[in-house]
Amino acid sequence: MSGHRFFRNSVTNSISRRGFMLRAGLICSGIALNACIRKIKPGSSPYSGIPAELKGPDASAGHILRDKVSLPKPSYSRDVGVLVIGGGISGLSAARWLKKNGLENFELLELENQPGGNSKFGESKVSKYPLGAHYVTPANNENKDLIDFYQECNLITHFENGLPFYNEYSLCFDPEERLLINGQWQEGLIPEFGIPAEDKDQIKRFLALMEELRYVRGNDGKYAFDIPLDRSSTDAEWRKLDKLLFSDYLNKNGFNSPYLLWYLEYCCKDDYGQKLDKISAWAGLHYFAGRKGKAVNAESSTVLTWPEGNGFLMQGLTAGLKRHVRSSTLVYGIKEDKSFMLVDVYDLKKKESYQIRTEKLIMATPQYVTRKLLRNFTRTEVDYDDFNYAPWLVANITLKGLTGAPGAPLSWDNVAYNTPSVGYVNANHQDITAEGGSKIITYYLPLCDHDTRVARLAAYARNHEQWLDIVVPELEYLHPNITEQIENVEFWVWGHGMISPARGFVWGESRRNANQPLNDQIFFGHSDLSGVSIFEEAFYQGIKAAKQVLNSNGKV
Repeated sequence: MSGHRFFRNSVTNSISRRGFMLRAGLICSGIALNACIRKIKPGSSPYSGIPAELKGPDASAGHILRDKVSLPKPSYSRDVGVLVIGGGISGLSAARWLKKNGLENFELLELENQPGGNSKFGESKVSKYPLGAHYVTPANNENKDLIDFYQECNLITHFENGLPFYNEYSLCFDPEERLLINGQWQEGLIPEFGIPAEDKDQIKRFLALMEELRYVRGNDGKYAFDIPLDRSSTDAEWRKLDKLLFSDYLNKNGFNSPYLLWYLEYCCKDDYGQKLDKISAWAGLHYFAGRKGKAVNAESSTVLTWPEGNGFLMQGLTAGLKRHVRSSTLVYGIKEDKSFMLVDVYDLKKKESYQIRTEKLIMATPQYVTRKLLRNFTRTEVDYDDFNYAPWLVANITLKGLTGAPGAPLSWDNVAYNTPSVGYVNANHQDITAEGGSKIITYYLPLCDHDTRVARLAAYARNHEQWLDIVVPELEYLHPNITEQIENVEFWVWGHGMISPARGFVWGESRRNANQPLNDQIFFGHSDLSGVSIFEEAFYQGIKAAKQVLNSNGKV
């Protein structure tokens, strides 16, 4: 849930897309850096003295549902017109839309102690910092609902000649991005420094093709690749690309430069949490061709970001919803009762159960949760096993200072060629009050080197010292002697960080069927129902579900 950056016209000023937020690669005994592996024996970590803590979503509460832990019977019940389950971006978007359209009799239930999902953020004496997704790009101009929201939270300040003007404080300050390659930091993330001319030519050919695909339309007049994704063309000529792996598409079209392939893999890891050979060609191309927003003071590739990342947008969604949101609340059962549904709820703070009777229900939950909650309902047309989620590690590292190799200076986005992570962002970059001194960098590691289930289990099994043994060596490669500058580290593990658009998933039956309302009472909205985990899709999914509720027979 996140953002996505399209390439610019020059090779040196490239994309950098942070979709959701997280980056990782399962590394068990050491970390690979340009074919050099640093191995660390158990119990001999040189980093054990670094103050660190390991956090993440409330796994213990979630396991109550997974492990069918016995809970007290509901002690009372009450009625709610519409109930939204899940307080991520989709759930908040649905709640906002209900309220915006005059509905007051609704509640949103969130398992965690605060809503936000992958757009949560932290804060210390140094700075606010993202725990997941951390930027967006200008909205596609036809996406009126999103543009209206951006106006609400002052991200768009006004319009000139019909085009939006984005708040200058939200536009990423210069320098924006850099890549460490061949011993030097270069400007931009597409490899350029020290690479052969033929590789540069192939990169230019690929970027030219993506620029062409950005405005291609199908035989139905719609863009082949659009955001929201469901507005893309239904033309079979384009949708058939979903049945092809991105790696096979690239090979078929003669794109084999190791530098280009590294860059494209970085993009796929960044937005989908997976490598080139694990996602569909349609999804791979959509990364580059889906965005086409035009603005007075920003290109479609311009980054809009904040110290707290997409927490800024999350706070915009929650404005006005305070009395409707119930946090630290676990839903553990749903069943039908004539024209109503009975929802069993456990208050994690009060340690008591109660029951909500509701007329309409919005499931703004990922499908692995939805599956458990709807165990009393039949949805044979939905294959939940088709929904695959990439695990991630995010590390927020507080530093006394930061120095680096020669070349481009510290930027908002900092990436090293051929390393496991997708780099780090400088959380203080957008803080106009910050002047030197301590900094917080947010490091993203997608866990994509192994089967996602194995990677997830391994991630949950590691303690903070083991994560230090994985993360710090890479940081030392980027910044020699950085260890002595580290004040503390906060690790955040996302076991189900983002949906991965595997081959055949985006335009397959499972995604389509999972979007269909159930009995005209239960409606579904979550970014995994788009197949692409970016802020815009989560926002759209919430509104879609809310509109279905409001338009259903016998309006609430």
